[in-house]
Amino acid sequence: MTYFITGATGFIGRSLVPLLMARGDNVFVLVRHGSRARFAAQRERLDPGGKRLHALTGDLAEPGLGLSVDDRDQLRGAQFFHLAAVYDLTAPAEETERANVTGTRNVVGLANQAGAACLHLVSSIAVAGRFKGSFTEAMFDEGQELDHPYYKTKHESERIVRTEATVLWRVYRPGMVIGSSETGEADRVDGPYYAFKLIQQMRDAFPQWVPFIGPEGGPFNLVPVDFVAKAIDHIAHLEGLDRRAFHIVDPAPLSLGDTLNTFCRAAHAPEFALRIDRRMARMIPGGFAAMGSLPAVKRMREQALARLGIPEAAFTYMDYPATFDATEAQAALAGSGVTCPPLHEYAWKVWDYWERHLDPQLPTPANVRRVAGERVVVITGASSGIGRAVCTHLAASGAIIVGVARRAEQLEEMRAEVEGVGGTAYVYPTDLSDHDACTHLIERVIADHGRVDVLINNAGRSIRRSVLDSLDRFHDFERTMKLNYFGAIALIMAVVPGMRERQDGHIINITSIGGQAYPPRFAAYVASKNALDAFSRCFAPEVSGEGIAVTTIHMPLVRTPMIAPTGMYKNFPTISSDEAADMVVEALIKRPHEVSTRVGKFGELVHAIAPNVHQLIMAGAFQMLPDSASHSPGDGDGSEQPVTPEAYALGMLMRGIHL
Repeated sequence: MTYFITGATGFIGRSLVPLLMARGDNVFVLVRHGSRARFAAQRERLDPGGKRLHALTGDLAEPGLGLSVDDRDQLRGAQFFHLAAVYDLTAPAEETERANVTGTRNVVGLANQAGAACLHLVSSIAVAGRFKGSFTEAMFDEGQELDHPYYKTKHESERIVRTEATVLWRVYRPGMVIGSSETGEADRVDGPYYAFKLIQQMRDAFPQWVPFIGPEGGPFNLVPVDFVAKAIDHIAHLEGLDRRAFHIVDPAPLSLGDTLNTFCRAAHAPEFALRIDRRMARMIPGGFAAMGSLPAVKRMREQALARLGIPEAAFTYMDYPATFDATEAQAALAGSGVTCPPLHEYAWKVWDYWERHLDPQLPTPANVRRVAGERVVVITGASSGIGRAVCTHLAASGAIIVGVARRAEQLEEMRAEVEGVGGTAYVYPTDLSDHDACTHLIERVIADHGRVDVLINNAGRSIRRSVLDSLDRFHDFERTMKLNYFGAIALIMAVVPGMRERQDGHIINITSIGGQAYPPRFAAYVASKNALDAFSRCFAPEVSGEGIAVTTIHMPLVRTPMIAPTGMYKNFPTISSDEAADMVVEALIKRPHEVSTRVGKFGELVHAIAPNVHQLIMAGAFQMLPDSASHSPGDGDGSEQPVTPEAYALGMLMRGIHL
């Protein structure tokens, strides 16, 4: 027997191909030019010699799938499996139409021409649209509402097979397909996965025993991909089942609320103890609906969904009004050993795989490319230390890196380093303590590159000197504020108009753990950084509705060659410049409001709940910790002094704990 498969490198296809190959026959796969690498990896895994798994280069959108005459001849009498489709609810309607409707029509035409033994269409329970009640396998065109392009195209593709195929056909309608029940493996994030980020944040922020309020909803029909593939493979090879549809679903699905709680338990997160059925909420007259239509409420909802990575369409269609009878499929699978496992038995595998491989906020190269690729990223203090490390970390992301600092020679070294690994970098030597220079810098960058997508305010000056030793040095406070605060504000004000126009942008302000612990001897530095922190906290809500994120990173002690001579550092936990850059890159992906260490939060907590104790700790540590050998300021490019405020704050907190 010969098999021909479209979508063989896709989610379901990768599980179905090995099952068909296990039957010992030739398998031909339609491969687009862009998928040849994925197919090569698949063949290397399943058929290293290439004797039974063959690629046919073509395209669903072309008549005859764009196959040559010789290729089409090889498919005469073959079993056709049509899996290729767009499953994304957020995909453009034209793309969905081209893949799901035009593609299916072309596959049917080729199957008719080749005299296929049978055409097997992998459809979806989405053909039921907004049907209310039990949707049986014999049902198809029941006048159901198809209020989304995806629903319409899946219904139309099945209609094409039913009415235009002159060969025998079978239709399989899987439920919502998730990762393997054996490994948890998946290759896309949709359906219940959209709730995983919320569950993860609940777990990270609250103890597991905290009760939450959540949705209830009707049956939420999930099926693991391995069950879907096994069921299709088994039913496809049974006699006498042509011209029928089969629901590949869980015969006893959980409700939406129970499904979410099952994944909450898998993630060790709090559960939704009180669940509200959305259908009941719709019955409440007047107030709820009116409140939900208010512009401010709608904007908050949109922001919340965007923050969690949940498309509006997915939120709207997260529960079906229909239930799905699977009598025919269950009868066909009887005695085969192919059954849909209960979700609680494998939910932990699905969660674990998502968190390790699919979480869109993991700092993986793919996610960094997704958020930074082809975006103009301005990084101040880029000549050394943290700023330079951030530049090199973004080098392979496809970002257009704009490095800013005073020292042109070291900026050129950074550019050479970035370009040496295939990145793109431009350098703009600038004195960031000069307001006019900051404004002109952004004007030049916009003139040269068209926009600024990301601004990373990293440059800073640190002065370690007690106020009592600075009574005649007012200029120390002025120049620290000029660079650390006014320079950053000047850059922010210059980039915001363009970000507002595009409704997109990210501003990252790197401050210090010193602004959480308030160490003495660093009044000038901490005041300037806390001024920037306060500005960010006030400014962020003003622009959050316009697609602009503002992030403050309270940076801990960073290990550089400059601090090596100072013996006290040996007693403090430190991070490298590369680890600091990882914090910045992760913030670029997650777009959080704040990034802090546990030690920094501890300092804030002590000051908030016991300010007198905090002062006592700092006063005692001030007397016990030595003065630095140098009181000279930094160079304004983010370089550190022999004793930095981060180290000093950390040292004082640690000393205070012992006191």
